[in-house]
Parts: sequence; C-alpha cells; structure tokens
Amino acid sequence: MIFVKLRKSGIICRMETPRTFRTPGQLILSLLDERGWSKRTMAVILGVSEATVTRITGDKQPVDARLAIVLEEIFKVPADRFLSLQKELDLAQARLVTQPDPDRATRALLYGDLPVSEMISRGWLNAESIRETTKIERELMRFFGVNRLDDIEILPHAAKKTAINSHLTPAQMAWLYRVKSMAADMLVRPYSRERLKACLPKLKELMAAPEEARSASRLLLECGVRFVIVETLLSAKIDGVCLWLNDDSPVIGLSLRYDRIDNFWFVLRHEIEHVLQGHGKSAAILDAELEGDRAGTGASVAEEERVANRAASDFCVPQTQMDAFIARKEPLFSERDLRGFARILGVHPGIVAGQLQHRTGRYQIFRSHLAKIRTSVTSSAMVDGWGTISPVGV
Repeated sequence: MIFVKLRKSGIICRMETPRTFRTPGQLILSLLDERGWSKRTMAVILGVSEATVTRITGDKQPVDARLAIVLEEIFKVPADRFLSLQKELDLAQARLVTQPDPDRATRALLYGDLPVSEMISRGWLNAESIRETTKIERELMRFFGVNRLDDIEILPHAAKKTAINSHLTPAQMAWLYRVKSMAADMLVRPYSRERLKACLPKLKELMAAPEEARSASRLLLECGVRFVIVETLLSAKIDGVCLWLNDDSPVIGLSLRYDRIDNFWFVLRHEIEHVLQGHGKSAAILDAELEGDRAGTGASVAEEERVANRAASDFCVPQTQMDAFIARKEPLFSERDLRGFARILGVHPGIVAGQLQHRTGRYQIFRSHLAKIRTSVTSSAMVDGWGTISPVGV
C-alpha cells in the first residue's frame, strides 16, 4: 500500500494497488471488496439509501465533486481519482451517442473565420440572422460561385482557383470576391495597355483638387479597366487589389480605407502599375496596409510591390524632385515651401505632404493638408459600402 498526506486537509490517503479501473463504480466496488463492506454498510456510512449506493456503484449516478470528497474521507483515496474516472466515463458515453458530423468542421471554419454577420449587414448575404444556417450556407455558395460548401475557397480542402491567392485571410477573400463579382457585371470597352499608359497624364491633371478625382473612374473605364470601390471589412485592412477576369479584362478595386487625397492617388497609381506590368494574372495581388515600409522599395518588399511603389511615388511626386526639396529645406519645412512646391508640380499640397511624411517619418507635419476625397471619388464609381449596397448577383 502507498499512503500520501494531503497538505491542505491533513487527511492520510491511500493510493490503491495499481489496477485498471474504467469507471468510478468499478473502483468503489473494489474498495468495498477490499474492506469487506456491503453496499448497505456504505449506505449507512454515507447516510443515503442502499438504492443510491447501487446507482453509484453501477455508474448510474455520477460522482460529483462533493461526493468525491466524501469518498476520499471514507476510503482514503484522493478525490480527483474518482473525478478522473468519472470524466473518462462521461466522455466515453458521449462518444457513443454523439453522431459524427463531417460538416461540423466546415461550419466552424465558415462561421468562425468568415465575418458572416458583417456580410449580412452589408447585404452580401440575403439572410436576417447568422442563425439561419441553411439559408446562409446557400447564400455563401452563391456568393463564392460554387455548388458545394466544400468548394468555398477559404476551406483548406477546397480546390484552389488560379485567380485567388491562398494566403489571404477569410475576410480578405470575401472582400476580393465582392470586388470580382461587381467587376464581372460591368460592360467596358476592350482593355488597351497603350490607352492606359496614355491616360496617366490625364489622371495627373486631376491631382490638383480633391473634387477632380470624380473623373478617375471614367478615364479608367475608357481604357478598359474595370474600377470598383468596396468598403473594407473590419478585419481585412485592405487598401487595393489588382486582378484579371481573363487575360484581357483587368480589375482595380480600392477600399478607400483612408479618406485622404495622398493615399487615394498613391494606391490607385500602385494598382495601375500592377495592371500595366501584367501583374495579378495568375493570382490576384491584394495590397493590405499599404503604408510605411510596405509602401517603400526596401529589400523586405516583394519585387512586384517595389515596382508598383516606385511608380506610385514618382507619380505623386517625382522622387528626384522630392530628394532636392528635402535636401534644401530639411529640417524646417514651412507652409510656404510646401504650397510653392505643390504649385510647381501641379498637385494638391496634401499629396506633397503625404509623400513628405512618408520620406521623413514625420507624420505629424502638414496633417491639415490631407484633404478628404472619398465623397468625390465615389460620386461616379461603382461602389459598395458606406450605406450604399451594390446589387448582388442572384
């Protein structure tokens, strides 16, 4: 026999001789047999009926924490031994009656990872509540354009399509599919890379004032580029995307996550460069948190992104001129200098301010010049968000 002393209670407890017990009832019957006790004897000791003892030893009545402590007192066996056996018994019984449901793991991924409630509130899914599981699952298949839940691309076993990157989060994937479905419904002229390159000076002319940005959508459509704006989902942190419906149908999607003139023109030109370079044909290029180092050309930035960042920076403010401006004026940049430089470039001061903040890391300067632009941009574009719901395909 092995005896141990419980530190808190001071009770001397005996660990039973090593033997396999599968249930607390089996252990109790063994202890009764060891002591030569009958069930009636145990009933008298516990102050319960003999029928209750029969239920306990027959595993018909579970051993709870209180009973485990009482058994510890009379048998000198640690209470957690009884509780451990009870837990194992409960699990074994539950496994016998619980039917396997292969769809349960799928639902955990869909409802746990996808922002279903937000997709409902945005009008992307036609349902009243997340509890309408049958309807929601049907809506998710429609939204993602599949015939089976298992084919929805956020699932690890789904067949990967060439138009989507597998490393995206479920929220980013949902946003991307919304952009894609809206773009697919648009009628535009055939895409021309030459027209898009020739359009850049016209877009540059729009950078002098926030309200001029309303013409950006029209100019892109004239080049055969589908341009849509979809408010980002809360957890997606998306700025823009370049994808292709086919080899001749590029799509630019923006979220306008930051309502600032400098951010809009940088992200738009960034995505335009992806289109000009033919990036995103094999897998959509999604740009998330496109600020700070991710908007630079350092070694940590992928080559395709460096190319797009360099083109966007030069479009906003030619970097040779920005270098010269910083060399002349740093560390004291005045309002007069900023406005004069912007006038020479023919752009709004907020665009210079944004590039200057990025280059110097001094994000507190000239913040008042970062004009809002969302209202102007969305006035003439295909938009989903900020209270506007673009028609959802049936």
